[in-house]
Amino acid sequence: MSWFKRDNKGITTSTREKKEAPEGIWHQCGKCQHRVTVKDLRENLYVCPSCKHHERLGSGAYFELFFDDGKYKELFENIAAVDSINFVDLKPYPERLEAARKKTGLVDALSVAKGKVHKNDLVIAAMDFSFIGGSMGAVTGEKIAKAIDYCIKHNCAFMIISKSGGARMMESAFSLMQMAKVSAKLTQLADARLPYLSFMTDPTTGGVTASFAMLGDFNFSEPGALIGFAGPRIVKETIKVKELPEGFQRAESLLHNGFLDFIVERKNLKDKVGDILTLFKKI
Repeated sequence: MSWFKRDNKGITTSTREKKEAPEGIWHQCGKCQHRVTVKDLRENLYVCPSCKHHERLGSGAYFELFFDDGKYKELFENIAAVDSINFVDLKPYPERLEAARKKTGLVDALSVAKGKVHKNDLVIAAMDFSFIGGSMGAVTGEKIAKAIDYCIKHNCAFMIISKSGGARMMESAFSLMQMAKVSAKLTQLADARLPYLSFMTDPTTGGVTASFAMLGDFNFSEPGALIGFAGPRIVKETIKVKELPEGFQRAESLLHNGFLDFIVERKNLKDKVGDILTLFKKI
């Protein structure tokens, strides 16, 4: 005779008595749906162990990844956006900014830090998609401009980590002006014979792609990153096709067509950038 049997069919446990796994223990890959503990994912640099999908990282995580011993100093932390045109859509722009700051703990979508990568001086400007889609506004342009001035003054290399949905519509033409502003400042960096590395992550789109993201001495990305001007949906609707080519606007396609110099897995990023900086130092 069976030592266990169900007297009543169906689930009888009340909702109130059910036990749920605590939040933050498991993570499900957005690409292959593989489940892994957050601890293991973190130890694997937020790369899915099953399909190698690279999850999005914030600026702080990239700073810790690149800089020696995770040590760095943030620059220009107090530069904040203002509502120059009194923009209102579903709610006023200042309210959107305040909500984004509370949610992320960031002042704006771009952060700048200085440190060393394999003992080479480097200034990194990193974008955060979690802050209003990593949108490029006046603060982005101003921080990059100041970072370039800092590099020229202290004779060090510069890198931008792009992760953006494009120009920030709440700042209208002021955001579009940053494309020309940053491009001009990068010319000054080139005149000073200092290297500029453009590192594109998922996603890099809009005015960012159309300006500083594609102007590096080296343009490179993580595997599978979406890189383009308009997104796939807009392109599809514009050219009136049912399906786009497989891998359209992904890093591998851009590498094949000559828009990228190379693709680097996250675990190799620091060594690759360190090698480039060492090479430039010898030139």
